Amino acid sequence: MSTATRYTGLIEHYRDRMPVTADTRIISLGEGNTPLVRLENIPGAIGKDVELYVKYEGLNPTGSFKDRGMTMAVTRAVEEGSRAIICASTGNTSAAAAAYAARAGITAFVLIPEGKIALGKLAQAMIHGAVVIQIRGNFDAGMALVKEVADHAPVTIVNSINPYRLQGQKTAAFEIVDELGRAPDFHCLPVGNAGNITAHWIGYSEYAQHDSACVTTACAFCEGKCKFSGKSVTDKRPVMVGYQAAGSAPFMRGEMVDHPETVATAIRIGHPQSWDYAWKVKDESGGWFDECTDEEILAAQKLLTSREGIFCEPASATSVAGALRDIQSGKIPEGSSVVCTLTGHGLKDPDTAIKQCADTMLTVDAELGAVKDAILSNMS
Repeated sequence: MSTATRYTGLIEHYRDRMPVTADTRIISLGEGNTPLVRLENIPGAIGKDVELYVKYEGLNPTGSFKDRGMTMAVTRAVEEGSRAIICASTGNTSAAAAAYAARAGITAFVLIPEGKIALGKLAQAMIHGAVVIQIRGNFDAGMALVKEVADHAPVTIVNSINPYRLQGQKTAAFEIVDELGRAPDFHCLPVGNAGNITAHWIGYSEYAQHDSACVTTACAFCEGKCKFSGKSVTDKRPVMVGYQAAGSAPFMRGEMVDHPETVATAIRIGHPQSWDYAWKVKDESGGWFDECTDEEILAAQKLLTSREGIFCEPASATSVAGALRDIQSGKIPEGSSVVCTLTGHGLKDPDTAIKQCADTMLTVDAELGAVKDAILSNMS
């Protein structure tokens, strides 16, 4: 008889490190356990000897890393008796909130900026049955409204200001350490609301400790809601590096940005909700923030697809664009192990991908000769 155990999601997998009890009803779609893919072609193409990986979060159930936090946030919302959840979103949060609310049998309300959300993400929120409210304003305006609404209506906010979101998202760091057997030297992430870089640092910090108390500011992040078994897995934590889009880079400006603009819609956020936490992560890890232009971001997205066969949405490629630049400059030295988080799948924003590839589609007559000529003329 087989003794195989079916994977049932990140909360069950890391239950001793999550804020749940034996009686908690887990709301899961089998999220987590995403591939850590070592890049084989890009390092050689840039002539640098690095151990470069991507954590492909686009293979979560709704296609982004948001599922990690949403399983935990919705699980606790249901346990606490909530009948509805609410979020502001640039797209991925709304998709995840809608799916997990459907799974739980509760209502999801999502506020999105009108005309500023990729259609793949909007379709997800709608088909899962969320109540979609478009506002004539950006994400930051939506976030402010969500906070106000929660004071006047019986709904639970599931944006990253919900501490349980970060508790779910920290498990990506657990998976990386479990797979590598150590923490990487550098971990590079796209930064929008800054909850994910914060959550990863919580995860690495918990895995680095030798007793039951959180390391440094980890307890400040999770307000004592985390659990740790006391077993030391590794005493090493990575340097954390956050990259922003140049048109939406409050961490580079040192202040909030009121009107962010970038093709990377998932990080088009000018007022990050985890602002203070992210600065702590930078300081404690010895890391840094930097920015990438839209052109660099799109070039990295296409490089990943054409050289490695990995399709991520534009915001995801920001981590790779920044990392490659810092590897080439030597800021990230050769011989380093580097993990880049790819936060969402490329199918989240197919229109942007197609615009980059308009010249690669051929139209010929439905004849053998025409097809053969097209093939031969395009053989590499």
